[in-house]
Amino acid sequence: MSESYVRNVIEAALLAAGTPLPMAELTRLFEDSARPGAQQVRAALAALAAEYSGRGIELKETASGFRIQVRRELAAEISRLWPERAARYSRALLETLALIAYRQPITRAEIEAVRGVAVNPNIIRTVIERNWVRVVGHRDVPGHPELLGTTREFLDYFGVKSLDELPPLAEIKAMGDINLQLGLAGEGALAAGEDAAAAAPEPAAQSGAGTDTAETDESLEDDELSAEGGGSRELVAGPRDLDG
Repeated sequence: MSESYVRNVIEAALLAAGTPLPMAELTRLFEDSARPGAQQVRAALAALAAEYSGRGIELKETASGFRIQVRRELAAEISRLWPERAARYSRALLETLALIAYRQPITRAEIEAVRGVAVNPNIIRTVIERNWVRVVGHRDVPGHPELLGTTREFLDYFGVKSLDELPPLAEIKAMGDINLQLGLAGEGALAAGEDAAAAAPEPAAQSGAGTDTAETDESLEDDELSAEGGGSRELVAGPRDLDG
């Protein structure tokens, strides 16, 4: 089996799938009798990445696998293919999502303690419905409030392989003028697990506490919470309808 054949099959599969494909699935594309090894598949992926260098598309490895996508610097131009209004997220949603990503696992009460306002329930519902956030456990305090953490879909959507690849907090503040008092040990992204749990603040109260006295987020329009139609606009280079 030639290297060019393996590369072409993998390229075609990534274009057709439109979603990240893991190594195991790429390997299963071939017949058992002529199935390439993992090293050969990785060599084909590396060749594709090199071939796309300087072009409008790129090969990207995310948490779920590999995908072919439009280069980030061309996203604004390509977004004109969809004339409807692009998804717009409120500052409150982005701040809440940043807190969950950088301080997970974290409870809703802890988010409210850091931000100083009560979390709009629509925000938590939106990030959960988008599969960016999930309940990963419960804090061992009275009331057992839910602990929130990010998902693999969150990493895929933002085009990173792990939490370690998230931009430093200083960059996020500079881009979005977000002034969160996160109190992190350093400004790098925290990896999930014990380090993130240790960095979480002490429980301020049971989930939902403080909503009577705390300032609440402003009422948010639906289009500020989720994209119209409920679907994400990931710029993935692939056919939108294979039958068409």
